[in-house]
Amino acid sequence: MPKPSPRKLTVIGSHQITPNMKRITLGGSALEGFPPNQESAYIKLQVPDERQDSLVTRTYTVRNYRENLNELDVDFFLHGDGGPASAWASRAQPGDEIAVAGPGGKKLLDFSADWFVLAGDMTALPAISVNIEQLPDHARGYAVIEILHESDIQAFQTPEAFEIHWVINPTPEQENTLLLDKLMQLPWLEGRPSIWAACEFNNMRALRRYFKQDKNVAKKSVYVSSYWKCGLSEEQHKKVKRTDAETAD
Repeated sequence: MPKPSPRKLTVIGSHQITPNMKRITLGGSALEGFPPNQESAYIKLQVPDERQDSLVTRTYTVRNYRENLNELDVDFFLHGDGGPASAWASRAQPGDEIAVAGPGGKKLLDFSADWFVLAGDMTALPAISVNIEQLPDHARGYAVIEILHESDIQAFQTPEAFEIHWVINPTPEQENTLLLDKLMQLPWLEGRPSIWAACEFNNMRALRRYFKQDKNVAKKSVYVSSYWKCGLSEEQHKKVKRTDAETAD
């Protein structure tokens, strides 16, 4: 079956959530028929790359979808390297159009687990946010989130026994182990965990080793993904990620 054509959506609003995170609200008649309850699913955006005078495809997360209003929210990390999607979002105005394909599959915690771990940087913060908002009231565990600046901290309502730890890193493009270091400082709770983590490629591999080898967490209880890799474009990162997936345990 051929894939459906991308939807041509229109920017209907924007909101600066924090200095480095901007929410773009998309709408339009082409959004009709978008399936409900797709928060955390991925979508593919076709954005202009001025350096190549062409359109490129970038992957983002459905942050909110209000079916009754025909509105779709996408949160953009406005990173300083001038990537095409970040550049588009930084200047997007109501009336601008963008082609959006999807949604793809959702990746959420297993909410039947005994406790939970969320970890990631600002590229993963939209998906982490959806997971936090869907935690059951009795949830125990932690979220460890790497951000550029203290002003990028977002407010969440969380269960009483679930903690959020913010890690400040103004230079995420430089190799670091901040996420892993913080996670290793936190108590490992009893029971079956459900783990969700997404971040830079090298950090992803370090987290994967920690969860699967050091802590012996069952494969089915761990979702760990890389959203980018230092020094590589998204296209180059996809190739590295594909090779890693073929060889990973």
